[in-house]
Amino acid sequence: MNSLQKTFLTLLMVCAKLSFAQEIKIIDKPIIFDSVRTKLSLQYLKERHGLTKKEPKIEPIMIVLHWTAAKTMLSTFNAFNHATLNGDRRAIAGASNLNVSSQFLIDRDGTIYRLMPEDKFARHVIGLNYCAIGIENVGSSNFPLTVAQLKANEQLVRYLSKKYKIAYLIGHYEYTLFKNTTLWKETNPNYQTGKNDPGKDFMQKIRIHVADLGLKGAPTPK
Repeated sequence: MNSLQKTFLTLLMVCAKLSFAQEIKIIDKPIIFDSVRTKLSLQYLKERHGLTKKEPKIEPIMIVLHWTAAKTMLSTFNAFNHATLNGDRRAIAGASNLNVSSQFLIDRDGTIYRLMPEDKFARHVIGLNYCAIGIENVGSSNFPLTVAQLKANEQLVRYLSKKYKIAYLIGHYEYTLFKNTTLWKETNPNYQTGKNDPGKDFMQKIRIHVADLGLKGAPTPK
């Protein structure tokens, strides 16, 4: 293959990827973001991240992938669809009564749901909520994520990377590796929880699929 053919092939691949990103289908299914959630979000930003804001907004530079540990989209949606935590989240309730949520939720068949505007604040990753878009995937360690979800995550990562200045793509289990970086903003140095989502195998696959984007992962442990 000569240099001209290589250039032409590269252009074809770039065009294919751009077309792939444009074909994404997102269904808007907003969770309740009322005055209570707004107030608690602003309070979280100030008390946990040390940021005083007039609106619960973020400037996304990171995408964090999760799994729900639930078997259905609807059960996760219902869990997110109120402003305050329910009674079984004692491990994180001490930090704030703000309910957990994410900007996106991907069902087992790859259907992508947008639960709130992409630049709206969501509580989904300690220390990094203020700059991170969360993508929840219906599944767990006992209910592995699907090929359809892998494809949907790739589409969504490409879409978000084109729209925002995304520099990082990480799995939820990697979040504590940012603790000694300037990105980490958590006022309590002892506040963290153990995570394993969305699984190392899934993260390895998604990183291969979006390698051309040049997104950074978590810092290497010291």
